[in-house]
Amino acid sequence: MLAQRLSPPPASTSLRSLPAFLMMAVLLPLLAGCGYNTIPTAEENAKAAWSEVLNQYQRRADLIPNLVETVKGYASHEKDTLDAVVEARAKATQVTVTPETLSDPEAFKKFQDSQSGLTSALSRLLAITENYPDLKANQNFLALQAQLEGTENRIAVARRDYIQAVKDYNLTLRTFPSVLWATFWFRSNQPFANFTVEEDKLQVPKVDFGSGKATQGG
Repeated sequence: MLAQRLSPPPASTSLRSLPAFLMMAVLLPLLAGCGYNTIPTAEENAKAAWSEVLNQYQRRADLIPNLVETVKGYASHEKDTLDAVVEARAKATQVTVTPETLSDPEAFKKFQDSQSGLTSALSRLLAITENYPDLKANQNFLALQAQLEGTENRIAVARRDYIQAVKDYNLTLRTFPSVLWATFWFRSNQPFANFTVEEDKLQVPKVDFGSGKATQGG
């Protein structure tokens, strides 16, 4: 029995497999040359861009508890503003869209709305710090401001990259010749959701160390 397992397959079997191998050898280069990989490549690029958006939003969420505690030490009577930030952060971290569910516009809108709510609450928190010179001089607060500023910039870049990646992916599902692959090979692929406001309005709170004022974005 061992000898049978080790023995080479009959010549007839090898001959029957030869046409299939030859066909694959011919078809694979043709598929690649005709843009077969365009849709899956664009899809993976969009998913990767979204993962970076999530990563930067999470970075911002991680900074907020320390920021709230620092402000509370100097402005504890600003309870309503502080509570609003904490509540908005909780809502924002509870709503998420995974790369696998980007084709769900409703889920995407909930995510965007929750992050916009946190943006607004955070802007109000930064604005009240103008009334507390001692807080503005606190080294821990200054360090948090610097980290927040860097994170806001990363969020803006990540969102712009995602917007472009989704435009490219959605376009492959509608334009020739990739629309042929979408029709016959990638029928389950759906367009990904995108931000519903113009790119130039997708600005998160800006921390201005020159004037000390925080401005709110959309």
